[in-house]
Amino acid sequence: MIYNAGIFLYYLLIQFASLFNARAKRWVAGRKGLFEKLAKNDFSGSKKIWFHASSLGEFEQGRPLIEEYRKKYPDYKIVVTFYSPSGYDLRKNYDKADVVTYLPFDFKSNAKKFIDLIKPDVAVFIKYEFWLNYLAELKKRGVKTYLVSGIFRKDQLFFKWYGGWYRKALLKFDHFFVQNTESLEILKGAGFSNVTLTGDTRCDRVMQIVATPVNYPVVEKFVAGSTVFIAGSAWETEGDFMAEYINKTDRKLKFIIAPHEINEAKIERLISKIRKPVVRYSKTDENNVADKEVLIIDNVGMLASLYRFGHVVLIGGGFNDGIHNILEPAAYGRPVIFGPKFRKFQEAYDLIKLGGGFAVKDYIEFENIVEKLLGKHEFLQSASDISRSYISGSAGATWRTMEGME
Repeated sequence: MIYNAGIFLYYLLIQFASLFNARAKRWVAGRKGLFEKLAKNDFSGSKKIWFHASSLGEFEQGRPLIEEYRKKYPDYKIVVTFYSPSGYDLRKNYDKADVVTYLPFDFKSNAKKFIDLIKPDVAVFIKYEFWLNYLAELKKRGVKTYLVSGIFRKDQLFFKWYGGWYRKALLKFDHFFVQNTESLEILKGAGFSNVTLTGDTRCDRVMQIVATPVNYPVVEKFVAGSTVFIAGSAWETEGDFMAEYINKTDRKLKFIIAPHEINEAKIERLISKIRKPVVRYSKTDENNVADKEVLIIDNVGMLASLYRFGHVVLIGGGFNDGIHNILEPAAYGRPVIFGPKFRKFQEAYDLIKLGGGFAVKDYIEFENIVEKLLGKHEFLQSASDISRSYISGSAGATWRTMEGME
């Protein structure tokens, strides 16, 4: 089979890459002895639900659903799997799941062995994970299998004239719960009637974050009532944009920059470009932060709760692999700016169309929209209201999905 040959080649490439690539090395190391570790868990008795997420972003998308199941059915056993090290490393101690593990690679033998071990009653794949051997094994055993917060595009292999063999994977799902009308219409056009438009469960998640604020005394002392410009998950390009704007502007602002990657050399490089008083979060306290103009967040886990301090937000990734989470700042009613790579993100299209999001392709466009937002109070207020309303109006996907699954 073409798929199995391709997946074996992919596996060999990852093994080779692990010799010199840190992420690939973590990917390989995390799967060593996986079945032996899994076998130590007790999967007998209770009904079991398996949630699979590719990485951290997909996990956060499914998290409201996981937590609603935990609340409603406390006796169920919940298994969460990750494909990527970035998701597993940050959520391996997630307390709402009974088991958190890597997903064994999608070989037929692994799929059979894994499902033999955990014996799921329900399997939930989040957004766009299509591992054909796992799906086939679940179908063979009659396990109810769902895709939640799904996104489909016409250019995907499923819908190409030569993609029929891959499209068969979609037949393994009992139901699709999709984020947008386009996905609904694409699936129906391909002959699937088992599809429901539910929206994006991340909107429920970010509303939970807004409703449970975290106190950060150092940040509160730093902000002290100022107008604040935040760059979240900033890659090198966004960092350069921020440094240039910070150095040029005469506006009385405070800046918070949270780099995408906590890398010592990259953080020091960013700091070296900024010609105004700057301090790292890890190297300051409440007594010496008030006179600084720029605060660098050099840790993981704070960012989602920091957006409440901001007035305008730049989100990273749009000049690289794709934008990071723009729903988190939008939930606080913050206008969001991002780079041009947002094709896979429905929320970006929606916010641009409504007026709460702004895509820029270079520094000049970035500076122009920042100046417009900061210079025209009515424009800033309108964009803020639009962002907040978009999130609140999109809530409820978690409960619509649960209702459909039950």
